[in-house]
Amino acid sequence: MIRSSLSSSAVIERAAELADRDGLEHVTLAAVARSFDVRSPSLYAHVRDVGALHDGITNVALSQLADRISEGIAGRSGKDALTAFAQAHRDYMQEHPGRWDALRRRAGATAVQGSEAARLVRVTEAVLRGYGIAGDDRTHAIRILGGALNGFLELERAGSFSHRLPATADTWPHLLSALHLVLSDWTATINNSGESR
Repeated sequence: MIRSSLSSSAVIERAAELADRDGLEHVTLAAVARSFDVRSPSLYAHVRDVGALHDGITNVALSQLADRISEGIAGRSGKDALTAFAQAHRDYMQEHPGRWDALRRRAGATAVQGSEAARLVRVTEAVLRGYGIAGDDRTHAIRILGGALNGFLELERAGSFSHRLPATADTWPHLLSALHLVLSDWTATINNSGESR
């Protein structure tokens, strides 16, 4: 690729590709520059530093995941929407491991406060509206849902569940059923202060 074709979006997209191929930890300005056959200083007109580069990958992942969730939950509610929401996460992790890692890092303000992060929150809230969870409880529910899904998926990816039967794939629907139960009974089991009744 010739130098004149460099742009912020091209640099970030190449970085996302390298993250999936080599791992996010190996995505540096030097690595991206080598992939374009240019020197690292050539990238500074398009990305400030490696933190901004990684934030760019985070934004790409936020956008792509939000797209998948939006498509998956369209016309669905309750457990059907929850299942589509969770499966979108699982598929994305398997298909784009480096971009997935970019979602798990402590991102900078540009990514956290950006439109793509807000869009992902909106589609998550759309799932929770089907359970009648509102206000601060919705924030708690988002954290619980995210923690449960991310924890399971990371342990699955690490092979931590592969030492005994049944297969991890058989446990996945049980996780979704448990989350559905928690969300369905939210108002009956959690008071406004977040403590068990």
